[in-house]
Amino acid sequence: MRVNITVNGRPYEADDVWEGESLLYVLRERMGLPGSKNACEQGECGSCTVRLDGVPVCACLVAAGQAEGREVVTVEGLADHARQRSAHAAEAAGAVCPGEPEEGHPGEPGAAHSVGPDADAPVGPGAARHVEPGARPAGPEAGGLVGPGARPAEPEAAHLGKPEAGHPVGPEAVPPRPPGPSRPEPSRPEPSRPGHVAPLAPVQQAFIDAGAVQCGFCTPGLLVAADELLERTPDPSDADIREALSGNLCRCTGYEKILDAVRLAAARTGKAV
Repeated sequence: MRVNITVNGRPYEADDVWEGESLLYVLRERMGLPGSKNACEQGECGSCTVRLDGVPVCACLVAAGQAEGREVVTVEGLADHARQRSAHAAEAAGAVCPGEPEEGHPGEPGAAHSVGPDADAPVGPGAARHVEPGARPAGPEAGGLVGPGARPAEPEAAHLGKPEAGHPVGPEAVPPRPPGPSRPEPSRPEPSRPGHVAPLAPVQQAFIDAGAVQCGFCTPGLLVAADELLERTPDPSDADIREALSGNLCRCTGYEKILDAVRLAAARTGKAV
Protein backbone atom coordinates (compact mmCIF):
# COMPACT_ATOMS: atom_id res chain seq x y z
CA MET A 1 0.00 0.00 0.00
CA ARG A 2 1.00 3.63 -0.39
CA VAL A 3 1.36 5.83 2.69
CA ASN A 4 1.44 9.64 2.60
CA ILE A 5 2.93 11.32 5.67
CA THR A 6 4.14 14.84 6.42
CA VAL A 7 7.44 14.44 8.28
CA ASN A 8 9.15 17.48 9.78
CA GLY A 9 7.10 19.77 7.55
CA ARG A 10 7.76 17.91 4.28
CA PRO A 11 5.26 15.61 2.53
CA TYR A 12 6.47 12.09 1.73
CA GLU A 13 4.92 9.09 0.09
CA ALA A 14 6.11 5.52 0.56
CA ASP A 15 5.06 2.72 -1.81
CA ASP A 16 4.74 -1.03 -1.21
CA VAL A 17 4.38 -0.61 2.54
CA TRP A 18 3.52 -3.88 4.24
CA GLU A 19 0.34 -3.80 6.34
CA GLY A 20 2.27 -4.65 9.51
CA GLU A 21 5.14 -2.27 8.88
CA SER A 22 5.74 0.14 11.72
CA LEU A 23 6.07 3.89 11.49
CA LEU A 24 9.54 3.48 13.00
CA TYR A 25 10.65 1.25 10.12
CA VAL A 26 9.28 3.67 7.52
CA LEU A 27 11.06 6.62 9.14
CA ARG A 28 14.40 4.85 9.45
CA GLU A 29 14.57 2.62 6.39
CA ARG A 30 12.40 4.36 3.80
CA MET A 31 12.82 8.03 4.67
CA GLY A 32 16.43 8.00 5.83
CA LEU A 33 15.68 9.46 9.28
CA PRO A 34 17.58 7.19 11.71
CA GLY A 35 17.33 9.49 14.73
CA SER A 36 14.46 7.51 16.26
CA LYS A 37 16.12 4.42 17.71
CA ASN A 38 14.97 0.82 17.47
CA ALA A 39 15.52 -0.84 20.83
CA CYS A 40 12.82 -2.82 22.66
CA GLU A 41 10.14 -2.72 19.90
CA GLN A 42 7.57 -3.07 22.68
CA GLY A 43 6.95 0.57 23.61
CA GLU A 44 8.80 0.21 26.92
CA CYS A 45 12.03 2.17 26.44
CA GLY A 46 10.86 5.32 24.63
CA SER A 47 13.95 5.52 22.39
CA CYS A 48 11.73 5.70 19.29
CA THR A 49 9.51 8.53 20.58
CA VAL A 50 8.18 10.89 17.89
CA ARG A 51 5.30 13.33 17.80
CA LEU A 52 2.25 12.25 15.83
CA ASP A 53 -0.08 15.22 15.29
CA GLY A 54 1.67 16.84 18.24
CA VAL A 55 1.31 13.91 20.65
CA PRO A 56 4.37 11.88 21.76
CA VAL A 57 4.06 8.22 20.69
CA CYS A 58 6.33 5.21 20.42
CA ALA A 59 6.86 4.84 16.69
CA CYS A 60 7.52 1.10 17.07
CA LEU A 61 3.90 0.59 18.18
CA VAL A 62 2.28 2.72 15.45
CA ALA A 63 1.48 0.98 12.18
CA ALA A 64 2.62 2.98 9.18
CA GLY A 65 -0.92 2.99 7.81
CA GLN A 66 -2.15 4.72 10.97
CA ALA A 67 0.02 7.73 10.07
CA GLU A 68 -1.65 8.20 6.67
CA GLY A 69 -2.31 11.90 6.09
CA ARG A 70 -0.92 12.90 9.49
CA GLU A 71 2.04 14.99 10.66
CA VAL A 72 5.13 13.53 12.32
CA VAL A 73 7.98 15.37 14.03
CA THR A 74 11.17 13.42 14.73
CA VAL A 75 14.33 14.42 16.54
CA GLU A 76 15.75 15.59 13.19
CA GLY A 77 12.98 18.21 12.99
CA LEU A 78 13.17 19.58 16.54
CA ALA A 79 15.33 22.57 15.59
CA ASP A 80 12.99 23.66 12.78
CA HIS A 81 9.95 23.02 14.96
CA ALA A 82 11.40 25.14 17.77
CA ARG A 83 12.19 28.04 15.42
CA GLN A 84 8.70 27.93 13.93
CA ARG A 85 7.27 27.97 17.44
CA SER A 86 9.40 31.00 18.32
CA ALA A 87 8.34 32.76 15.12
CA HIS A 88 4.66 32.16 15.86
CA ALA A 89 5.14 33.43 19.41
CA ALA A 90 6.84 36.58 18.07
CA GLU A 91 3.99 37.14 15.63
CA ALA A 92 1.45 36.73 18.41
CA ALA A 93 3.39 39.30 20.45
CA GLY A 94 3.20 41.78 17.56
CA ALA A 95 6.80 41.58 16.35
CA VAL A 96 5.57 41.37 12.76
CA CYS A 97 2.63 43.39 11.56
CA PRO A 98 -0.11 41.63 9.59
CA GLY A 99 0.55 41.74 5.89
CA GLU A 100 4.31 42.13 6.20
CA PRO A 101 6.24 39.29 4.55
CA GLU A 102 8.59 37.31 6.71
CA GLU A 103 12.17 36.87 5.61
CA GLY A 104 12.62 33.53 3.95
CA HIS A 105 8.91 33.03 3.27
CA PRO A 106 8.31 30.89 0.18
CA GLY A 107 7.79 33.12 -2.82
CA GLU A 108 9.60 36.09 -1.29
CA PRO A 109 13.15 37.20 -2.14
CA GLY A 110 15.65 35.38 0.00
CA ALA A 111 13.44 32.36 0.58
CA ALA A 112 15.53 29.29 1.29
CA HIS A 113 15.11 26.40 -1.08
CA SER A 114 17.06 23.36 -2.13
CA VAL A 115 18.08 22.70 -5.71
CA GLY A 116 19.96 19.99 -7.52
CA PRO A 117 19.67 16.23 -7.57
CA ASP A 118 20.79 15.84 -3.96
CA ALA A 119 17.94 17.88 -2.52
CA ASP A 120 15.49 14.98 -2.50
CA ALA A 121 17.67 12.01 -3.40
CA PRO A 122 16.04 8.63 -2.62
CA VAL A 123 17.55 6.65 0.22
CA GLY A 124 17.47 3.34 -1.64
CA PRO A 125 15.09 0.69 -2.94
CA GLY A 126 11.62 1.35 -1.60
CA ALA A 127 12.64 4.77 -0.35
CA ALA A 128 9.92 7.30 0.29
CA ARG A 129 9.70 10.16 -2.17
CA HIS A 130 9.42 13.78 -1.19
CA VAL A 131 6.40 15.35 -2.87
CA GLU A 132 6.48 19.06 -3.66
CA PRO A 133 3.02 20.53 -3.06
CA GLY A 134 1.56 22.26 -6.10
CA ALA A 135 4.16 20.85 -8.49
CA ARG A 136 3.22 21.24 -12.19
CA PRO A 137 4.47 19.10 -15.06
CA ALA A 138 6.74 20.59 -17.69
CA GLY A 139 5.80 20.68 -21.35
CA PRO A 140 2.66 21.63 -23.27
CA GLU A 141 0.40 20.16 -20.60
CA ALA A 142 1.78 22.65 -18.09
CA GLY A 143 -0.36 25.33 -19.69
CA GLY A 144 2.46 27.50 -21.06
CA LEU A 145 3.87 28.06 -24.53
CA VAL A 146 6.98 26.11 -25.40
CA GLY A 147 9.17 25.79 -28.47
CA PRO A 148 10.22 28.34 -31.08
CA GLY A 149 8.31 31.56 -31.06
CA ALA A 150 7.20 31.20 -27.43
CA ARG A 151 7.50 34.45 -25.56
CA PRO A 152 7.09 34.83 -21.79
CA ALA A 153 4.31 37.15 -20.74
CA GLU A 154 5.46 40.56 -19.65
CA PRO A 155 4.64 41.37 -16.05
CA GLU A 156 2.04 44.06 -15.56
CA ALA A 157 4.62 46.16 -13.77
CA ALA A 158 6.52 46.47 -17.05
CA HIS A 159 3.69 48.58 -18.48
CA LEU A 160 3.27 50.78 -15.44
CA GLY A 161 5.43 53.57 -14.15
CA LYS A 162 7.71 53.85 -17.18
CA PRO A 163 9.98 56.86 -16.58
CA GLU A 164 9.41 59.92 -18.75
CA ALA A 165 12.23 61.93 -20.31
CA GLY A 166 14.31 63.52 -17.60
CA HIS A 167 12.70 61.46 -14.82
CA PRO A 168 15.37 60.04 -12.49
CA VAL A 169 15.71 56.28 -12.30
CA GLY A 170 17.86 53.98 -10.21
CA PRO A 171 18.50 53.89 -6.48
CA GLU A 172 18.37 57.68 -6.16
CA ALA A 173 14.76 57.65 -7.40
CA VAL A 174 13.60 55.58 -4.42
CA PRO A 175 12.61 57.78 -1.47
CA PRO A 176 14.42 56.94 1.75
CA ARG A 177 12.48 55.04 4.43
CA PRO A 178 11.34 57.38 7.18
CA PRO A 179 13.23 56.95 10.43
CA GLY A 180 11.61 54.87 13.11
CA PRO A 181 12.20 51.89 15.39
CA SER A 182 13.05 48.73 13.48
CA ARG A 183 11.02 45.60 14.18
CA PRO A 184 12.70 42.18 14.22
CA GLU A 185 11.29 39.86 11.62
CA PRO A 186 11.51 36.17 12.56
CA SER A 187 12.61 33.98 9.70
CA ARG A 188 10.60 30.98 8.56
CA PRO A 189 13.01 28.04 8.37
CA GLU A 190 13.10 25.57 5.56
CA PRO A 191 11.58 22.24 6.65
CA SER A 192 14.18 19.70 7.66
CA ARG A 193 15.10 16.89 5.31
CA PRO A 194 17.48 13.94 5.37
CA GLY A 195 21.07 15.18 5.44
CA HIS A 196 20.04 18.75 6.35
CA VAL A 197 21.88 20.14 9.38
CA ALA A 198 19.97 22.83 11.26
CA PRO A 199 20.94 24.83 14.37
CA LEU A 200 20.04 23.05 17.58
CA ALA A 201 16.78 23.49 19.43
CA PRO A 202 17.05 24.95 22.94
CA VAL A 203 16.38 21.57 24.53
CA GLN A 204 19.10 19.94 22.40
CA GLN A 205 21.68 22.57 23.37
CA ALA A 206 20.67 22.24 27.02
CA PHE A 207 21.28 18.48 26.94
CA ILE A 208 24.80 19.14 25.66
CA ASP A 209 25.56 21.91 28.14
CA ALA A 210 24.23 19.93 31.11
CA GLY A 211 26.15 16.78 30.16
CA ALA A 212 22.96 14.77 29.79
CA VAL A 213 24.20 12.78 26.78
CA GLN A 214 26.33 9.66 27.21
CA CYS A 215 25.84 6.73 24.85
CA GLY A 216 23.11 8.71 23.10
CA PHE A 217 20.79 5.79 22.31
CA CYS A 218 17.95 7.04 24.53
CA THR A 219 18.64 10.73 23.80
CA PRO A 220 16.40 11.22 20.70
CA GLY A 221 13.32 9.97 22.51
CA LEU A 222 14.13 12.03 25.60
CA LEU A 223 14.59 15.16 23.48
CA VAL A 224 11.26 14.74 21.70
CA ALA A 225 9.42 14.10 24.98
CA ALA A 226 11.15 17.02 26.74
CA ASP A 227 10.48 19.42 23.87
CA GLU A 228 6.79 18.51 23.90
CA LEU A 229 6.70 19.10 27.67
CA LEU A 230 8.26 22.57 27.35
CA GLU A 231 5.85 23.49 24.58
CA ARG A 232 2.91 22.43 26.73
CA THR A 233 4.31 23.59 30.10
CA PRO A 234 6.99 26.30 29.68
CA ASP A 235 7.80 26.36 33.42
CA PRO A 236 7.51 22.73 34.53
CA SER A 237 8.00 21.51 38.07
CA ASP A 238 10.26 18.56 38.82
CA ALA A 239 7.15 16.41 39.11
CA ASP A 240 6.06 17.56 35.64
CA ILE A 241 9.47 16.66 34.18
CA ARG A 242 9.53 13.24 35.82
CA GLU A 243 6.02 12.48 34.61
CA ALA A 244 6.76 13.58 31.03
CA LEU A 245 9.93 11.47 30.86
CA SER A 246 8.58 8.46 32.76
CA GLY A 247 8.26 6.46 29.54
CA ASN A 248 11.91 6.98 28.53
CA LEU A 249 14.55 4.66 29.96
CA CYS A 250 18.26 5.48 30.29
CA ARG A 251 20.98 3.09 31.47
CA CYS A 252 23.88 5.56 31.56
CA THR A 253 23.15 8.91 33.17
CA GLY A 254 21.21 8.16 36.35
CA TYR A 255 18.64 10.73 35.11
CA GLU A 256 19.83 13.63 37.30
CA LYS A 257 21.68 15.36 34.47
CA ILE A 258 18.67 14.81 32.21
CA LEU A 259 16.49 16.61 34.75
CA ASP A 260 19.12 19.38 34.92
CA ALA A 261 19.01 19.70 31.14
CA VAL A 262 15.23 20.10 31.03
CA ARG A 263 15.38 22.66 33.85
CA LEU A 264 18.08 24.57 31.93
CA ALA A 265 16.07 24.50 28.71
CA ALA A 266 13.00 25.76 30.55
CA ALA A 267 14.97 28.61 32.11
CA ARG A 268 16.47 29.63 28.76
CA THR A 269 13.15 29.43 26.99
CA GLY A 270 11.51 31.58 29.64
CA LYS A 271 14.20 34.26 29.26
CA ALA A 272 13.85 34.20 25.48
CA VAL A 273 10.12 34.77 25.72
